[in-house]
Amino acid sequence: MSFLYLKALHIIFVVTWFAGLFYIVRLFIYYAEAQEKPEPERSILQNQFSIMQKRLWYGITWPSAVLTLIFGTSIVITLGLYDPFPGWLIWKLAFVAGLYAYHFLCHSIFKQQQSGIIKYSSTQLRIWNEVATVFLISIVFLVVLKSALSMVWGIVGLLVFSALLMLAIRIYKRTREAKQAR
Repeated sequence: MSFLYLKALHIIFVVTWFAGLFYIVRLFIYYAEAQEKPEPERSILQNQFSIMQKRLWYGITWPSAVLTLIFGTSIVITLGLYDPFPGWLIWKLAFVAGLYAYHFLCHSIFKQQQSGIIKYSSTQLRIWNEVATVFLISIVFLVVLKSALSMVWGIVGLLVFSALLMLAIRIYKRTREAKQAR
């Protein structure tokens, strides 16, 4: 029974962690776009986005990332360590490691913007926002299908999905620029 509670808590914190990752990058985008506004609008917006970033990052995203790790590790310990680990689980853990790397890179952007530094355009950040989607799809497919062959098809589908996302981002950017030019 304790396994099911651990699993439920793990899933809950995975969901809240992803929610935080998706929203923090949106706030990065809004902060970067506020740079193009005239004063005092720019300062007002950037101050508000900075506060929102800080509350989200330290109040939801970081705690969720830590609790996801704690409950995920607890599940493995409760079930007993696999000998050897199934292939799908090794791949899942590799994607999870990549997700934590993404999290730390988001933390770097967070620290930059908290210091008033904008290194990435809103378009670059929109593309960056889709990286979390790639991790989400990869991890969920691996956990549900538990098959290396299915994972290969999943990755092929993911690459097609990523290409479509990039196309959608470009179309959105052109549409937005056309509206602003009017």
